[in-house]
Amino acid sequence: MADEVIAPHVVAVALDRGHHFSKTTALSIRLLDGLGVEGDAHCGVMVKHRHQARKDPTRPNLRQVHLIQGELFAELRGKGFDVRPGEMGENVTTLGLDLLRLPAGTTLMLGETAMVELTGLRQPCVLIDRFQHGLMAAVLERDAQGDVIRKAGVMAIVRAGGEVRPGDPIRIELPAAPHRPLQVV
Repeated sequence: MADEVIAPHVVAVALDRGHHFSKTTALSIRLLDGLGVEGDAHCGVMVKHRHQARKDPTRPNLRQVHLIQGELFAELRGKGFDVRPGEMGENVTTLGLDLLRLPAGTTLMLGETAMVELTGLRQPCVLIDRFQHGLMAAVLERDAQGDVIRKAGVMAIVRAGGEVRPGDPIRIELPAAPHRPLQVV
């Protein structure tokens, strides 16, 4: 049987007012143009990631929205981990879309009006192993050339606000060529 092609869509949304590793899933989230997820600790024009903010609080916030491909959870289950949407700190869990292979600057339309622009890859920190021991190694692998493959999701900025709900379709618009691969932000 051939693999079923799944149309890209949102499977879960989550937010957290505090700086905690995991976020609470919700029925919907509201993206605010240029800011991030309303009510989330990472919402703002300037960097909100605690480690990065201590280094330079005047840096622009390139991590307004964290997205993870839901396919990662099935992969992790196969390695003995139990991870559900929101538990790795993401705001949007997707299905049917290989987020990690998209180029920097890709625009994703989420639902009817919300739009985010991919800025880079998430660099998992030590908190991921505190959540579940060994999870860091499971989301960091090496390719045949020895380069690190980061599977902990991608980061984005909000280009157009709007409500995002589970089940919402995702439409992809690639940036003009030449394409640049996503780097850690």
